[in-house]
Amino acid sequence: MPALQRLLHTVSLLILLLGWNLPAQAQPELFGNGRWVDLSHDFADDTIYWPTADKFAKSTVFDGETDKGYFYSAYNLAAAEHGGTHVDAPVHFARGKLSVDKLPLEQLIGPAIVIRVADRIGENRNYLVSIADIERWEKTHGKIPVDSIVLLDTGSARYWPDPMKYMGTAERGEAAVEKLQFPGLAPEAAEFLAEKRKIKAVGLDTPSIDYGASRLFKTHRILFRHNIPALENVANLEALPDRGFTVIALPMKIRGGSGGPTRVVAFVPED
Repeated sequence: MPALQRLLHTVSLLILLLGWNLPAQAQPELFGNGRWVDLSHDFADDTIYWPTADKFAKSTVFDGETDKGYFYSAYNLAAAEHGGTHVDAPVHFARGKLSVDKLPLEQLIGPAIVIRVADRIGENRNYLVSIADIERWEKTHGKIPVDSIVLLDTGSARYWPDPMKYMGTAERGEAAVEKLQFPGLAPEAAEFLAEKRKIKAVGLDTPSIDYGASRLFKTHRILFRHNIPALENVANLEALPDRGFTVIALPMKIRGGSGGPTRVVAFVPED
């Protein structure tokens, strides 16, 4: 990327991240022509959480006309770190690794790809995305570039927010964990992506980067040992091309947190 283009790109990202409201004619081109895709589920009473995690709760502080004659609304929020569209920081399963507030922005922003396995899952809701699935993608598109964000489209997002279809049970509590069923990334494929492809983040459209029946969470442990964060419950992956787009995933900056709610978006260039 030429130096001037890099400069404009950096300035544009600052405008986006800081929320500066400049007139349209004063804003440098962010990425050129293209479209934005929201890869996030919204947070509400029906947002899916792990069976043992506190669900999202929103309570009203005030909503209406004040005694001064103007409208005002404000709400209190409460929820577990891990639920809805969110990021798992490496410290979630790796002692001493990055917490969510320490994740470098450049690790959460960058070129991304989608590996699709929805047509391979069939009735196996505990499908494991394999090295063979990755190599099948590479046979068509070439080797995954270093520092890519890798997204896995298992087709699960179409079941959101039905917990029974999405993760195998609508029950809550410890006993429900035994009934979880959904696709995930195989541990050996996680090792391959970390060691052989040097990716910087991974994400998928299920509640966990490990498959539903996992009890040892090996994929989490492998990725997080390499300080590679995982985006979970990602939405709208079917709206993306297989490659050639940019992802921006900005979590709530919780000091020392093991994860947090995340707004994930993608920019897809178009001629």
